[in-house]
Amino acid sequence: MFWRKKSVKEEERGEKLSGPKEIPVIVQHYMVTETKMGPDLVKLFKAVVRKSLIDETGFNIRVFDDSEALAKEVQVKDYTSLDDCPDLIIFEGWFDERTKQVKLAEKKSVVWDIPIFTQTEIQEKIEALKEPGDMVFFYVGRGSSHGGPLGMGAAVIELNPSYPGKKQKKYIAYRANVIDMQPVDRGRKVFDSDKPKDIARWVKDGHHRRIY
Repeated sequence: MFWRKKSVKEEERGEKLSGPKEIPVIVQHYMVTETKMGPDLVKLFKAVVRKSLIDETGFNIRVFDDSEALAKEVQVKDYTSLDDCPDLIIFEGWFDERTKQVKLAEKKSVVWDIPIFTQTEIQEKIEALKEPGDMVFFYVGRGSSHGGPLGMGAAVIELNPSYPGKKQKKYIAYRANVIDMQPVDRGRKVFDSDKPKDIARWVKDGHHRRIY
């Protein structure tokens, strides 16, 4: 009689995988101490795990930004959801809470530390738009969009190409998802205005460090 060892795929068939969760504390500690990532930022990411097929008490882990997944319209249900979306994986590796061991590999470099502008600086950038259709954008940490280093997409301001037509305002404000650090087109129109100060105040309300 011949005995055949089950393949990895066969082993996985009976495994019930969990959904995205907060990064395990032992892995959070590793990311702070070894990758020098700020603890507040680490807590914003999500992790998907599965039991290691090699180590009895170990787990494989993938770390990703849920906001980026939403911007790309990818639903991450479990560890294997990222098999077809490797560009969403920030860190990938293995950990064992029993032996207190962690091994992570950075899968992509992401810029998280960006300048935060004052309301005056935002207004100056809006007023600097010269040609009809010119646009400027600001990452935001609050709103209904997704993606980007502040988590909630971007506010996009356009110098209205139809201005000064009848009933046209000088500026149009949009909310847009952000993918690969750039807004996805203009996004969704929010309002229009002739007053750059009012627009700058609106942008600044969401233009702050990422908090969730």
